[in-house]
Amino acid sequence: MTQPPLPQAPSAPFAVLALYQFHDVHDPAGLRDRLLELGRATGLCGTLIVAPEGINGTVAGSLEAVTGLRDFLRGSGFSHLEAKESTARERPFRRFKVRLKREIVTLGVPVAPREEVGTYLSPEDWNALLADPEVVVIDTRNRYEVVAGTFQGALNPEIDSFREFPQWLDDHRSELEGRRVAMFCTGGIRCEKSTSLLLQRGFQDVYHLHGGILKYLEDVPEERSRWEGECFVFDGRVTVGHGLEPGHALMCHSCGWPLAPGQRTHPLYEEGVSCEHCHGQTTPAQKAAFRERQRHFGAQGLSAGQRGAG
Repeated sequence: MTQPPLPQAPSAPFAVLALYQFHDVHDPAGLRDRLLELGRATGLCGTLIVAPEGINGTVAGSLEAVTGLRDFLRGSGFSHLEAKESTARERPFRRFKVRLKREIVTLGVPVAPREEVGTYLSPEDWNALLADPEVVVIDTRNRYEVVAGTFQGALNPEIDSFREFPQWLDDHRSELEGRRVAMFCTGGIRCEKSTSLLLQRGFQDVYHLHGGILKYLEDVPEERSRWEGECFVFDGRVTVGHGLEPGHALMCHSCGWPLAPGQRTHPLYEEGVSCEHCHGQTTPAQKAAFRERQRHFGAQGLSAGQRGAG
């Protein structure tokens, strides 16, 4: 059955769909080809990842195109998609890509998220858990995502990629054993694997936020929210806030860090070239190449969001 399309205002002409599902894909290359054909025919933009374990990604386009993709996936066996819908005022990606990978989110160690995962908590129940001082709450996202915003009191593992999480867990196991552990991420997919990993390694009381931060920001009113800051998203909006409204950050196109308005007045910030986080990490030749890229984007009339979302 076709789901009703996402309401769309003239000021936000793009429907954005973040989705994933763990589901056996016996012919990933064949599915990729069909998705490419569909996406190009309907004008979708964004990136989908296809692997033997399922599908993951974020796309945008017209209501009809996004609904058509959702219906196609349902007809291809993805009958339990985790999907988060929002809108964008500008085209959030430049083009449409479908990539083949070994995992739809790379942890690097074998886990069984379809067989054993932590206890799901609704956004409403999440607040009660955050209020319990005996619960360890872990942000499983990368450090450049956490800097944009996180939950009050959450532990930041300070990882640069999700595949570093198993080693972090090994290094901090003694601090977590015997305690209730709750985890969260952007849309829920990383927690499917991280909670499965903890259970596989003998932890018992493991929880995660169902639907991730995006579902929480969509459902929980700001006055009752325990979220601080904005949520980094992997598209041209860079961040979103409560109600999934576009945030105020722009991305540094040298290092990928989300920059709040105040950080864009820093002496080391140069649009498209550097920020305070990466200025000392690139050579003069690299900065010159970034300046040329910036001039190219300006000549094309691309917005900052479109430049950063491939």
